[in-house]
Amino acid sequence: MTPVALRQRRHLAIAAGLVAAVIGGTATWAAMGRGTAGDPKPATSLSVFRPEVRAPQGTRIRVQVLNATRTRGLARRATRYLRDRGFDVVEVGTAAEQRDSTLVLDRSGHPEWSAPVGRLFNAPVEARLDSSRYLDVTVLLGASWRPPTEALDP
Repeated sequence: MTPVALRQRRHLAIAAGLVAAVIGGTATWAAMGRGTAGDPKPATSLSVFRPEVRAPQGTRIRVQVLNATRTRGLARRATRYLRDRGFDVVEVGTAAEQRDSTLVLDRSGHPEWSAPVGRLFNAPVEARLDSSRYLDVTVLLGASWRPPTEALDP
């Protein structure tokens, strides 16, 4: 076989592989329940996450997110998760101590504000009032919390 024929055969194989990848990716996307752009259904494996839980309309709930794990970037992912649901994340950082499970702290004495955050993270809520902070809720992210998958930003 000539070198030109070998090159053409290799290009055909690459093109066939790309077509198969696109078809497989589309099938996977549709199987996850995300077949149309107007239908943002979460995948069944992400049923733990509650997209219907949102911040109360017209209320600014100031949230502090602290990463209490060794996983880098977890607080950033939680910040995006909260902001997408209407919460005002005003502080992001790393906790002094590591935790296995997530804990939500009510800092301002408004359990009706901290309860939705607890539902979002499937975490218990404790009242630890602190009037010296300009915060309503603190989220201590534990190692067991897994962020939802994010859509790729173009």
